[in-house]
Amino acid sequence: MTKKPVLSDVAARAGVSMMTASRALRGAAEVSDRTREKVMQAARELGYVPNRIAGALSSHASNLVGVVVPSLESLVFPKVLSGISAALEGSPLKPFVGVTGYDLDEEAEVIREMLSWKPSGLIVAGLEHSEAGRRLLEGAPCPVVEVMDVDGTPVSHCVGISHRQAGHDMGREIVARGHRRIGFIGTKMPQDFRARKRLDGFTAALTAAGLELAATDTYSGGSSVEQGRNLTAAMLERHPDLDCIYYSSDLMAIGGLMHCLASGLSVPDDLALAGFNDLELLRGMPVRLATTDSHRHEIGRRAARIVLERRDRDASPAIEALTPTLSPGESL
Repeated sequence: MTKKPVLSDVAARAGVSMMTASRALRGAAEVSDRTREKVMQAARELGYVPNRIAGALSSHASNLVGVVVPSLESLVFPKVLSGISAALEGSPLKPFVGVTGYDLDEEAEVIREMLSWKPSGLIVAGLEHSEAGRRLLEGAPCPVVEVMDVDGTPVSHCVGISHRQAGHDMGREIVARGHRRIGFIGTKMPQDFRARKRLDGFTAALTAAGLELAATDTYSGGSSVEQGRNLTAAMLERHPDLDCIYYSSDLMAIGGLMHCLASGLSVPDDLALAGFNDLELLRGMPVRLATTDSHRHEIGRRAARIVLERRDRDASPAIEALTPTLSPGESL
């Protein structure tokens, strides 16, 4: 059996002391870039894997950044993760991910487990948490950054957009285009607090124009093209006079477009459509759908930068509100 390489082997190959090798592998600031690269190269050549558990027990924190998201199925949160990874690239910090399924009790358990690994930071999607979850975040010994949303009271640092503004902007645009019989189709309702806020902003814009939603369907399951198609067909069966449908996600809006194409409905002449998130998938559609760019990659990148730059838990909170960008496309 091949002997498993240990720290002393790495130190010997790099020509440094074990203490210097240990500090280099942890990313300590007092180690020069040249020495750190020598140690890292030696570790790669030997196939050395540091014992992070032992390191976390003996030091202030591990080189892990916990990332807590509700789902990885919808193409939305992977974009946030790509921004986090891009910002952490070149640093000793690495992300590890926990998924909550939009369940606040499960979120608290995920946060508890992550904190047991002494992360260097926590990045958590959303501002709404259970009482237990919020207590854990408030007491975390590392920077906590809540992302995706700024409509609420953050625990500490926060990067996101106003979902109420995003919904309100889309409502005003749809009204300005002359649509009056408007429906809404949303998923993961009411667990998805951000979708709920967009709907609140949307209905406020309609109310300001003297209108109200003509039809609403809030589906408890997740977003998919298939569900968007099915729910659009069902809504139009009940309300054939609708002239516009706003969806809580682009995936659902794509499903609506598929229904229209299969049914011979012209978009936007017979039915206008709008979604949310500006997914790259929209670029390949036969009709460019109206949507809102929520700047997911940039949100992830900025959140990771906060963790890197504010390693002190008591650093003053950074609140970064990005502006949602509406794109009317060709479907309004």
